[in-house]
Amino acid sequence: MIKDSISIELVRQALHAIAPGCAAQALAQAHIPAAALADDSARVSASTYAGLWRELAVAIDDEFFNMAPRPLRAGSLAFLWRSAMGQASVADGLGLGLEFLRLMLGGFCASLERQRSVAVISLEEAAQPAPAFTYFTFWMIVHGLTCWLAGRRVPILAVELRGPAPEYCEDYRRFFGTNLRFDQPCTRLIFAADCLDLPVRRTEADLQAVCAELPGNLLVKYRDPGGLARRVRDRLRTTPPAAWPEASQLAVDYGMSVATLRRRLAAEGQSLQQVKASVRKERAVTWLAEEGVSMAQIAERLGFADESSFYRAFRQWFGSNPGHYRSLVLGTGENAHRD
Repeated sequence: MIKDSISIELVRQALHAIAPGCAAQALAQAHIPAAALADDSARVSASTYAGLWRELAVAIDDEFFNMAPRPLRAGSLAFLWRSAMGQASVADGLGLGLEFLRLMLGGFCASLERQRSVAVISLEEAAQPAPAFTYFTFWMIVHGLTCWLAGRRVPILAVELRGPAPEYCEDYRRFFGTNLRFDQPCTRLIFAADCLDLPVRRTEADLQAVCAELPGNLLVKYRDPGGLARRVRDRLRTTPPAAWPEASQLAVDYGMSVATLRRRLAAEGQSLQQVKASVRKERAVTWLAEEGVSMAQIAERLGFADESSFYRAFRQWFGSNPGHYRSLVLGTGENAHRD
């Protein structure tokens, strides 16, 4: 298995609007066999996918795969990062970045709003929704910029799309989290607002380092779907938290010692507690989007002693109040969905 790997389906999507001759040349230069496109189970490394992205950007002079009314000329991402780093705060840098993308791409008019403890970036769109790959490429750029300006990983609460769910969604969920909602009134990215007030403290050396890795550093959150952490996570998803196995039981079930279990999880950048927390996060945002489930019920389902413990954990995970998030996704609070 390839660590930090990406499905061949995302390669197909990247090539969808590219002329066949240009696509074939970019595949060859990125060292992706053309025959792999016919293998639904094939995966490429994140660095290989980044190489394809760069080859296509140079070949067609567009870092957005010919998916917008106007091209994102080669070098635009580096210019975006340079421009945003000169702003005083993350909110200012992100606002400038969204305006830059609107001017460059055309048809991608995104606005940033703060709704109490929740931040929302919404897209104004034409009547026909774009393909899911187009949205996710846009959000990958926006979220990557946000994290870099903040100097830390900014957890995503939800991604909502106007269009229907694509046939392939696994890697999208791995990158953005499991709370992807489709067929929604508008397309938006939702995250905690606490990062917006952070000052931008990036240096020229920081800029040179990030630009040297673009766009590959936007992809590093993908993980090997066959890894041990993924196997443990899948198991926990099918089990109530009260019945979750401890490390000793998992070690027996997977035919290894507890030390080996912990060492292999650590090699994937995980611990058992982190895996358990990730499943709780997934379930929390899913149940908060269900109108008939009370906060007390969610807390109980997640294995918390009481509602207050759930509130504290949610704020620690996402930097946001779960009540604010629920009012936003259910359209019951201020600035709810606009049809």
